[in-house]
Amino acid sequence: MAKTDWKAKAKGLKKRVKALTGEAVAVAAAPKTKVKQVSPLAPASFPDLPLIKGARFAAVEAGVRYKNRRDVMLVALDAGTTVAGVFTRSTTRAACVRDCQQKLAIEVPRGSGAAIIVNSGNSNAFTGKTGEKSVAAVTGSVAKALGIPAERVFSSSTGVIGEPLPHERITAVVGDLANNLTEDGIKWAAEAIMTTDTFPKGASAVIEGEGGPIHIAGIAKGSGMIAPDMATMLVYIFTDAKITASALQKMLSDNVGDTFNSITVDSDTSTSDALLLCATGQSEAAPVKGAVAKAFQTALRGVMMDLAHQVVKDGEGATKFVEVRVTRAQSPDDATRVAMAIANSPLVKTAVAGEDPNWGRIVMAIGKSGAVADRDKLAIRFGEHLVAEKGWRAAAYSEEATAAYMKGQNLLIHVDMGLGKSNRTVWTCDLTHRYIDINADYRS
Repeated sequence: MAKTDWKAKAKGLKKRVKALTGEAVAVAAAPKTKVKQVSPLAPASFPDLPLIKGARFAAVEAGVRYKNRRDVMLVALDAGTTVAGVFTRSTTRAACVRDCQQKLAIEVPRGSGAAIIVNSGNSNAFTGKTGEKSVAAVTGSVAKALGIPAERVFSSSTGVIGEPLPHERITAVVGDLANNLTEDGIKWAAEAIMTTDTFPKGASAVIEGEGGPIHIAGIAKGSGMIAPDMATMLVYIFTDAKITASALQKMLSDNVGDTFNSITVDSDTSTSDALLLCATGQSEAAPVKGAVAKAFQTALRGVMMDLAHQVVKDGEGATKFVEVRVTRAQSPDDATRVAMAIANSPLVKTAVAGEDPNWGRIVMAIGKSGAVADRDKLAIRFGEHLVAEKGWRAAAYSEEATAAYMKGQNLLIHVDMGLGKSNRTVWTCDLTHRYIDINADYRS
């Protein structure tokens, strides 16, 4: 081969190496794309929720914080809708929470419509007077677009704490929201309120009223900062039932304790927790009362429980859904103390993540709870497996069988206190390294 041919080939090879090196550098310098991992406990799909006559939904991308996804949702509720709510008791609760509480205490003209507007990405919490102005701007814009009193526009915000809400991005899309309202848009709304959630959450029920069916449909968001002191992160439940505001509020308040106030992911209570329950009154059924009222309350409780469980199943980094059942405690307070001490213990939760039947950590949690306990009367079970009783490891305890049980996704920790008649059940999840990963860069 001619000498010039070798030189040409060498020169071409040098260019190719340089090009490949440049490509490698470019790839290394490219920003990493965050891939959201869907919880292994997630349902197969979003449920088919019934249409609620008198409730219409819309969701759009406003760029409050997130890009290329819907992050603001609007619900328009027809005239005659009654509204009930429960909210966080956090002393640092967000401006929108305080605004909702104030509005629910106001008597409004009979027959007024209502609306709910929610944004994700920014919680508008700990933002002082600026936050209050943002709430007024957003709710005022919705009131004008829908032609309803500002006192009937309820708002929620969820996301980063302590940063001013860029409310102008929300008010800029209110017109689009109002123009795209539809009865079948509830799934869009569920997706728009997500933050670290890995799946949208929905649940429903239908009961037979006097003269026709009564429908209930609800959506929720929540994944971290879950240890409610009223309800969960954000929950919105809608029904076409004819029911007074006072009856609706009582049913909601009566069901909160055993549903949303019985879940925990990380022992932290949000600044933004809100649950709104809205009844449009447009079912063909007669007003809710008597036996129908009992059936309605049972169905409402079922929807609330379903949504509460979905929140736990979407706990940040969760791989296990855990029921903590405490029976025969000396008092209701003691039953709650023990159940929550177990459910919130990092040591218990990491043992569950590691599929380790470490019943010693359950003993520890009981002891630190402050509840009355007698070592020799305690019995501890993982599922059906008796692991400890009479102050010692159970004679029939099998490490191999219990360890095999811990490999399941749905687990039961049962503590029989042996002292009284009080019981309490709460739900939690395990604690994995993924929880750290999510929260270490939440603001970045």
